[in-house]
Amino acid sequence: MERTHARSGHLPVMYRQALDGLRVLGDGAYLDGTFGRGGHARGVLELLQARGRLLVMDKDPEAIAVAEREFGGDPRVSIYRGSFADLAHWDETAAGLDGVLLDLGVSSPQLDVAERGFSFGKDGPLDMRMDPDSGQSAAQWLATASEKEIADVLWTYGEERQSRKIARTIVARRSEQPLLRTAQLADLIASVMPRGDNKIHPATRSFQAIRIFINRELADLEAGLDAALARLKPGGRLAVISFHSLEDRIVKQFIARHSKAPPANRRMPIELAFTPTLLAIGGAQKAFDEETASNPRARSAVLRVAEKLGDGAQGGAA
Repeated sequence: MERTHARSGHLPVMYRQALDGLRVLGDGAYLDGTFGRGGHARGVLELLQARGRLLVMDKDPEAIAVAEREFGGDPRVSIYRGSFADLAHWDETAAGLDGVLLDLGVSSPQLDVAERGFSFGKDGPLDMRMDPDSGQSAAQWLATASEKEIADVLWTYGEERQSRKIARTIVARRSEQPLLRTAQLADLIASVMPRGDNKIHPATRSFQAIRIFINRELADLEAGLDAALARLKPGGRLAVISFHSLEDRIVKQFIARHSKAPPANRRMPIELAFTPTLLAIGGAQKAFDEETASNPRARSAVLRVAEKLGDGAQGGAA
């Protein structure tokens, strides 16, 4: 569920496949909605000519600082701090886009820095916010949420089978002492679910679920896909890399909904006309073996690509 650090020894996940999917035109306009540390954005910029445009977005102020430092002086680049869910509200996208790239999940720099509170493997403040200046932290939410709310989040976003047991234990523990550290929460979950022979840490699904909930990741994804479709020019490409089934299901269903007519309903006397607005480019793509061998985080990555259809009308407001 991570985007690889562009300055490490590895390229971003599915780097070449993502760029091939975008089919970058030298004078085109492209938006990277999840800048991270700029690996994919750097690849797009290398393919752009002087008249090309690269728009980059990220919720994370640290990512935006990197973008400003490395690309701020390039006249082809514009930078915006915020969620890609709001991309259609950014004036820079009003002229239309030739491509939109979304690389979902938490980035490696976020995961690797204990102070961000994403990792159960590194003790730090229980935060988990991609934008640390917005919304509740994980600790704040866990301190007030009801047992049912916690259980529902763990089940809905983490598919955690022991969601009720974990939620009950969290509520009981917080009455004794507040849960403020990632190690506290990870140890608490492990005490409820001993690892046994399972190689996956027992807190994996719960941490994923809380992170997705805190950052509104699935709601943002749904809004971002609608916004991307609205702003793409006919012939423009949408490329989305996801890392777990909840995300991929949303992307898959979105592409299908806009590219295939809904099943016929025998109860309807008149069949409704359907005009596709997207064309799926192939199916789900996985990372190549050589990439997964050097970067285990790529094993769960899935790339889907679609092309905007139409008669030349520009995308309006989402």
